[in-house]
Amino acid sequence: MEIQSQSQSQFTPQTQSRSAQGASDALSSDFETFLLMLTTQMENQDPLNPIESQDFAVQLATFSGVEQQVRTNDLLESLAGGLGASGIAQLASWVGMEARSTAPAQFDGVPLTLAPEPAPGADSAVLVARNAFGMEVSRQEIPLGQTTIEWAGTAQNATPLASGQYRFTLESFSQGELIAASSVSSYARVTEARQGMNGVEIVLEGGVVVPSEQITALRESGSGP
Repeated sequence: MEIQSQSQSQFTPQTQSRSAQGASDALSSDFETFLLMLTTQMENQDPLNPIESQDFAVQLATFSGVEQQVRTNDLLESLAGGLGASGIAQLASWVGMEARSTAPAQFDGVPLTLAPEPAPGADSAVLVARNAFGMEVSRQEIPLGQTTIEWAGTAQNATPLASGQYRFTLESFSQGELIAASSVSSYARVTEARQGMNGVEIVLEGGVVVPSEQITALRESGSGP
């Protein structure tokens, strides 16, 4: 769900109150229907073979259990909706900032800021870039000790790469031997926070969608190296 005043108003206490009132009215109607059916059953029972009192008790207990489950489900649904709206409201300030994640990065000719983390004990590291099809498009050695680097978006022969989404892997070496390969995070501007099927989602520049819990850092836009 987009962060707009109109969207946020959908989660006001008044709306939730109306929802709860509707559920209460429905339960009341169902209970009246149940009593009507039970009364009809009693009126039409065979006098020579009346319904046992324990049968009525079982029916009442069954309806009570169903009613309680319905109320519980309504409460959980209302709570989940409130938490979702609260999560979006808390992340509204993220819009316009740069978020770090290992999601694919959108490249449009402007250098991307990456945050490589070489493995402990590595004496050299190589950054590998792959396009949206998983094909390796560039491989370059990077200096150790830098928290962020700029990826210019060029191939081995310095030819500019096409616009699109790219993933990055860092290969860490020790004395020429590969000791680790890990995903590399990138920074991208946040354009939207919305409620998704599995929780709050963050939409990054270029349309990349990331679950909010996968964002590992935030910084002011344009504050990179």
